[in-house]
Amino acid sequence: MSDDLRYMQLALALGRRGQGRTWPNPAVGAVVVKDGVIVGRGWTQPGGRPHAEPEALKRAGDAARGATLYVTLEPCSHFGKSPPCADAIIAAGIARVVSAIEDPNPDVGGQGHARLRAAGIAVEVGLCKDEAARDHAGHFLRVGEKRPFVILKLAVSADDKIAAAGHQPVAITGEAAKARVHLLRAQSDAILVGIGTVLADDPLLTVRLPGLEAQSLVRVVLDRALRLPGTSKLVHSARQTPLWVMTSDLSEAPAAMKLGAAGAQVLRVPVTTTPPPGLDLKSVLNALAERGITRLMVEGGARVASSFLSAGLVDEIWLLRGPNDIGMDGIPALDTQPLSVITQSPRWRAHATEVLDKDTLTIYERI
Repeated sequence: MSDDLRYMQLALALGRRGQGRTWPNPAVGAVVVKDGVIVGRGWTQPGGRPHAEPEALKRAGDAARGATLYVTLEPCSHFGKSPPCADAIIAAGIARVVSAIEDPNPDVGGQGHARLRAAGIAVEVGLCKDEAARDHAGHFLRVGEKRPFVILKLAVSADDKIAAAGHQPVAITGEAAKARVHLLRAQSDAILVGIGTVLADDPLLTVRLPGLEAQSLVRVVLDRALRLPGTSKLVHSARQTPLWVMTSDLSEAPAAMKLGAAGAQVLRVPVTTTPPPGLDLKSVLNALAERGITRLMVEGGARVASSFLSAGLVDEIWLLRGPNDIGMDGIPALDTQPLSVITQSPRWRAHATEVLDKDTLTIYERI
């Protein structure tokens, strides 16, 4: 493995530390190397500032002069809520920048690299481009398609069910799988469920891993008719952990006011014009992207999962399979669709598989 590749892979790993905490900014990683020695490391901090590059340069100090900077996304060149990273790199005396990928943001879009070259800094672009594109997919989609990267999580029994008869919750996976799901939550900006899941399970939808509780994400509920009970755990915790309720333009104002008074944000979006009735999912994703969400985890239930898949709005699927059957009267994982629309579809490819005690996780990526 070349030194450049090794340092860029370290920068990518550092950037992933910020996933779920840097929105609306991308989670970038940066490494400063001089004479074969790592003198500075950085990643985008919570809330998106400071950026990765000034963090790494601050740790490098005077050693940055004449060094190489490895960064997973093109350094910014515009004044936003912080000064341009390109200017900080020039001021630090960096001699060479190895950048994984150009930023599609029109405020940057090659200008950061151009500014560095104009200052006499050697710039190389494209190392680990595919990995960087995957890590920054939410940022790219938010800029290009006005929506976040969508991860659909499904936990199914051995016979492809997600709940017992009558939508009664049942334990499908074990503790190792549950911990893996909570880690995914921690790496996401928001988690989305339908009102049916809330009424059946009364979930809290927070991150419950030791040391990561503070990384709890925005909770999003699709609730066309505003049926969310004021007694639910979600509403009771709305002042501690953000709760966004997506509803239709026609839902009743008094119900929205009650939720607002409890600390929730009520966001109105159009309904679909074709059956089955429901909120327009593209509008839902547009509204989330406008508010800075780049990585969205869709967790339930069957109708919501099926709707996102049918609309072509899922980018990655986490399929957790438990060892036991639920039975013929259980609730199918994808409502009226068979699970084979994922597992046997040419549109989805198994990207990775993990064994989690008695359970199996398969991650599918869209082809």
